[in-house]
Amino acid sequence: MALSQATCSVFKLALLNAVHLTSHTYKIALFKATASIVGTHGAGTTSYTDMGADEIPNGSGYTTGGATLSGRVAALISGTGVLDWADPTWPASTITSRGALIYNDSLAGKDALFVLDFGADITSTNDVFSVDFPSQGAGTSLFRLP
Repeated sequence: MALSQATCSVFKLALLNAVHLTSHTYKIALFKATASIVGTHGAGTTSYTDMGADEIPNGSGYTTGGATLSGRVAALISGTGVLDWADPTWPASTITSRGALIYNDSLAGKDALFVLDFGADITSTNDVFSVDFPSQGAGTSLFRLP
């Protein structure tokens, strides 16, 4: 599977148009480890609906559409704007995933924000599956706006 970790272009444009609000619901959906995609998911991903059959299916502790993100923090660190959420988890799950999509569930188009490539398959077997976001900082946060 070829994921390209990126801030989605549609999100960059939406920021300039003040589309994403703090009152919106943001979700993270997981990609299958065996997704049959080559270069499909990356900066050009526009919405959650682009995932199609590449998303982990319902069952074994996962529900399609993914988990709702909580703990949203926007901050200014050393002159860099950063955006972060609490690490999402799926307790008592059996999941193998290679990446994820963060999207805005409050918008009709379910606009994409970020495509994440975990760098390798991550597996849980009837245990907690967790996506560990990078620590918040000017050079480390998931999203940084210098």
